[in-house]
Amino acid sequence: MLLGACSAGPRMAKELPQPDPLMLSTVQPEYRLYPGDLLLVKVFQVDDLERQVRVDNDGHITLPLIGEVEASGVGVAELEKQVAERYRSGYLQDPQVSIFVQEANGRRVTVSGAVDEPGIYPVTGANLTLQQALAQAKGVSNVASRRNVVVFRTVQGQKMVARFDLTDIEKGQAPDPEIYGGDIVVVYRSDARLLLRTVLELTPFVMVWRAYR
Repeated sequence: MLLGACSAGPRMAKELPQPDPLMLSTVQPEYRLYPGDLLLVKVFQVDDLERQVRVDNDGHITLPLIGEVEASGVGVAELEKQVAERYRSGYLQDPQVSIFVQEANGRRVTVSGAVDEPGIYPVTGANLTLQQALAQAKGVSNVASRRNVVVFRTVQGQKMVARFDLTDIEKGQAPDPEIYGGDIVVVYRSDARLLLRTVLELTPFVMVWRAYR
């Protein structure tokens, strides 16, 4: 449901559809690695080669014995094959390499408004819920309106928005919605007179908000 205007002001949906396929592709197994991604590299039965590495700004990871390996823009399965081949070429007979994405910098969610630590956070693991996203921002502040947590999302090329009641979610009276990379989460302040001003003060929400007017 798109946010629309009416005589009583804009209304928001209580749920959102999944984002565009392009955005969803970053939460599926074919996710392609991005500078800043944190990886755990394991070689079966060779514990000395296990490393936690981050893709550097040039798109590489550095591993023992084989040095730099191109990682940016590469899928996890493809990178596993490349690393295994490098180890096979001169060090191990039949290496079995497993790579796990621990932090996906290419999948990020913005959390802002009345939270303790506003910022841009990685979507770790297969998915992230609204409560988990807020936890990354150290929770809502003491001036937060827990019944007015808003999520902005792009669906089929259109900006959409929904309002969620954190109190109901915490009580188990409403589902904890899934958050995707690219989502923007805004926690309104409890003073209703400051709601609009809060949004307008939060870049880049100004243009988003105007698009809904």
